[in-house]
Amino acid sequence: MNFYVTAALFATLGTWFVTALGAATVFFIKTPDKRCMNVMLGFASGVMIAASFWSLLQPAVERAVTAGGIPPYLVVTAGFLFGAAFMWATDKAVSHAKNPDERNVEPWRGKRTFMLVLSITLHNIPEGLAVGVAFGALGKGTAAPETLMGAVTVAVGIGLQNFPEGAAVSLPLRREGKSRTRSFLIGQASGIVEPAAGVAGALLVTAVESALPFILSLAAGAMILVAVHELIPECQKNQSKNPYLATMGIVTGFALMMLLDVMLG
Repeated sequence: MNFYVTAALFATLGTWFVTALGAATVFFIKTPDKRCMNVMLGFASGVMIAASFWSLLQPAVERAVTAGGIPPYLVVTAGFLFGAAFMWATDKAVSHAKNPDERNVEPWRGKRTFMLVLSITLHNIPEGLAVGVAFGALGKGTAAPETLMGAVTVAVGIGLQNFPEGAAVSLPLRREGKSRTRSFLIGQASGIVEPAAGVAGALLVTAVESALPFILSLAAGAMILVAVHELIPECQKNQSKNPYLATMGIVTGFALMMLLDVMLG
């Protein structure tokens, strides 16, 4: 393993570690109050919606413009629709495969949990690839100090964004009745794909870089479908006393993720 691949591995291990720190916030919620959990679920929705644009679609458009060839709007639109269609098909497949005795139970919590974790995991794969590509490019004759600093900045930016994303997985899982420990373990596991994707991106920098716009937009489509179809309707239930409580969670999650993405470039 050469130096640049090793650097990509350690950088993405760092981004995964921040995801784990975010997932660990579940240990600080002592009582799973329904109103608090609705706010947290709304927060997760806001994080996912913001990440789908600032972390995925915007970089996808920028990379597609730089790559040339197929018009960027076609690449990004196709990837976005494919990602949404993929999650829709996954939803149908999971619903069909569940225990026949549970088919009349709505909503089936296991499905919603699976969809949430899958969408965040899909989102982390292109982020890991992006870090790997940034470090792998250093071994392709572009190892100037400013290029190295750019690769480090990409890793730091993605790492800091991963903190609210880790919370966006573990907190809704806690709301669904999972224990704190299990919620944390699943939350941090959603980010463990980043080191593997980082190494793959560094090893296959040329091939991955050309496909990255489509992969980024695919992850965005998957996240939007889950946020809009699963999380937002659920967090708005039983809100008669505080109708805007979960909505403010969505706004706060979106604002925090947007702040981190824009501030860190």
